[in-house]
Amino acid sequence: MRHLGTLRGAAALGLSGLALAEGVNKEDSSMAKERLVLVGNGMAGVRCLEEILKLAPGRFAVTVIGKEPHPNYNRILLSSVLAGDADFREIYLNDWDWYRQNGIELYTGHTATRVDTETRVVFTDKGLAVPYDKLILATGSLPVILPIPGVDKEGVIAFRTIEDCQTMMAAAKVFRKAVVIGGGLLGLEAARGLLNLGMEVTVVHLMPTLMERQLDPTAARLLQQALEAQGMRFLLEKQTVELLGGDRVTGLRFADGTTEPADLVVMAVGIKPNIDLAKASGIATGRGILVDDFLRTSAPGVYAVGECVEHRGVTYGLVAPLYEQGAVLARHLVGLPTAPYKGSVVYTKLKVSGVDVFSAGQFLDSPDTRAVRVHDELAGVYKKVLIKDGRIVGAVLFGDTSDSRRIVQLMKDGTDVSALPRAELLPGPAPAAAGGVPLVATLADDEIICGCNGVTKGTIVKAILEQGLTTVAEVRAYTNASRSCGGCKGLVAQLLEYVLGEKAAAAPAKEPICGCTDLSRDEVVAAIREKHLTHVREVMHVLGWKNPEGCSKCRPAVNYYISMVWPEEHVDDRASRIPNERYLANLQKDGSFSVVPRMYGGVTSPAELKRIAEVAEKYGVPMVKITGGQRIDLLGVKKEDLPRIWEELGMPSGSAYAKAVRTVKSCVGTDFCRFGTQNSIQMAIDIERKFQNLDTPAKVKMAVSGCPRNCAETCTKDFGVVGVEGGWEIWVGGNGGVNPRLTDLLCKVKTAEEVLEMCSAFLQYYRENANWNERTSEFIKRVGIETVRKAVLDPETRRGLVERMERALAARIRDPWEHAVQNQAIRATFADVVPAPVVGD
Repeated sequence: MRHLGTLRGAAALGLSGLALAEGVNKEDSSMAKERLVLVGNGMAGVRCLEEILKLAPGRFAVTVIGKEPHPNYNRILLSSVLAGDADFREIYLNDWDWYRQNGIELYTGHTATRVDTETRVVFTDKGLAVPYDKLILATGSLPVILPIPGVDKEGVIAFRTIEDCQTMMAAAKVFRKAVVIGGGLLGLEAARGLLNLGMEVTVVHLMPTLMERQLDPTAARLLQQALEAQGMRFLLEKQTVELLGGDRVTGLRFADGTTEPADLVVMAVGIKPNIDLAKASGIATGRGILVDDFLRTSAPGVYAVGECVEHRGVTYGLVAPLYEQGAVLARHLVGLPTAPYKGSVVYTKLKVSGVDVFSAGQFLDSPDTRAVRVHDELAGVYKKVLIKDGRIVGAVLFGDTSDSRRIVQLMKDGTDVSALPRAELLPGPAPAAAGGVPLVATLADDEIICGCNGVTKGTIVKAILEQGLTTVAEVRAYTNASRSCGGCKGLVAQLLEYVLGEKAAAAPAKEPICGCTDLSRDEVVAAIREKHLTHVREVMHVLGWKNPEGCSKCRPAVNYYISMVWPEEHVDDRASRIPNERYLANLQKDGSFSVVPRMYGGVTSPAELKRIAEVAEKYGVPMVKITGGQRIDLLGVKKEDLPRIWEELGMPSGSAYAKAVRTVKSCVGTDFCRFGTQNSIQMAIDIERKFQNLDTPAKVKMAVSGCPRNCAETCTKDFGVVGVEGGWEIWVGGNGGVNPRLTDLLCKVKTAEEVLEMCSAFLQYYRENANWNERTSEFIKRVGIETVRKAVLDPETRRGLVERMERALAARIRDPWEHAVQNQAIRATFADVVPAPVVGD
């Protein structure tokens, strides 16, 4: 029977366990409404439902049946969760409250097994029978699992769900070697996430190039080179024929007889439409569930949308076509005029492990096409547009995808481009429009801003003006722009700022610091200052946090913001620190820790080296390694041994675990180098001694080179100093990590004292204005180097920044290790159970 008025699913705040939440009692009048049942709680089906609720609120009594124990979430962002850039709850598109507020019956953890199309009833594996007047099948797709021996072994998984992510994250804590089968987008995203989790990752691919369904050989080769630089290893043209091992997988055997060891195997070889329910119910299927131009199936009153659908012989695995289908179906179901769905122009704009990639339509050359190409090997940019009969039929962009929206629009419009100059088809990086007008102002109203959701500039502008929207979050909620992959969020923010004009200064576009509050970073900091708040729980109580306990994202951020505003009065909340900072050491995937003592400027002494060796021998440290920051890392230390090791080393903490000033790398400089122009070693030591253990929004790495030969690699550091004849150059905002960025020149100074002053001013400006966990590279990209120069180089502003920095330096704990050793309460915590590693620490 049908259970009216019940919301069933996992509790909103938990991803483990299936606590049931009792929900909405529908009004009696709901029985008179048409009964709409949606099978599938994924992106395509729920998006169609959102459109129906917007067009005709109250028209249907709605029931949703979902196989997974979660509310509707963004499957595209699973790779971000795996990579540590997002929490599971952050990828929810609609939380539990959304279903309650819209009077929707939600049954999670139910698999629909059969539809009786005569009596119009849906049956589930848990004995549920749900009658319907209209039924939408949005059963999505299933991962392709290779039919090879050993596929059922422990440690062999797909990458498709939240549970798959959790399995991979758990495996990374115990095992070392991962193999991903599949060199498409999903496989590469899985590989990137596993790499971030500390595993060694090999990608096995049957084809000779990566992403062969989206990229031509040139772009694929560039992508492979970029990913190899990040640490991925590739085995191309390899056919897996067997998975080796006993109960658990230990490796792979290939058709050529070679093998590859593996502790974890992730299959990401593709997806196939999930047509099981349709076939069991007598509904016509091909590769997918067959539908017409209004998404009708062969059964009366039954419709289908999403990856499970086959329309005009085509199935789609990208989100934009699925949303286009949903929009047509929604209007059809509520009785509004709508053009039929005739298929979609398939295009993909991606950031594959930090690399910008775009592909649309036909991307391989053929005898009947002509290509316009731009290939800048130094800049790592490759662009190709394919033209047939004067019209664009496809394109590939690598490294610079700024032309993607214009290319898609030309393709959709069928514009004859044969007369266009070649430089206009593929111009260089788009400059700002003349007269200081931002480029976004020159876009036509029908130009697509959000490709995933098909949202145009005109739609966003109209919503901003008519609905009074003032933030990116409000624009997302009303128009769906930036809601899926998030790649257009920057463009939405620019458009918002341009449309609001002066109002934008009064009500700037903001993002809440997390889902626990509606307040932005700037609002939280302002309240801490104005209300003189000095404790994390005080902030959350006074500012009305929706989740009174906060979360792993906002608690560390609030703790930092308080310390930045009130350094002398801040009551540090150790429980709000990330695990690495709580234990003053980097947590490793096996539960052990690493210890990195500080060596100022990379300089040590025989006595220090002797102590390190003795400690390593005494405590059985498995590995002693030289770091990239010119220090020594003791790896594999037991938690309970940490305080004793710190005490016996007698060296200060190197802050290798902290969002703080970590290391100042140096070259030999004038003391020994025949090319040195300045004393880089002493400068590095002075900087490191002055700013050691200073809390910052994210980790800060520095370097000092004694001459322009740049042997200390200052060009990729957050703060870099280069000795030149007669003085020093100061460079800022570099990053050598996943998203590499070269530094910008801040200024040139003459004396060592000026270097320290500029360093103080720059770091304090960054501390006061950056978001928590925002590296200087991202901060400067967001605010602009000119903004930073204006603040730091103005004498009066700089004086204030330096004064506030001195207050912060005076209030810090000079050596956290010594403090922990002497504080019995802190020392006692090292006997507790070690927490699971938090990705991104």
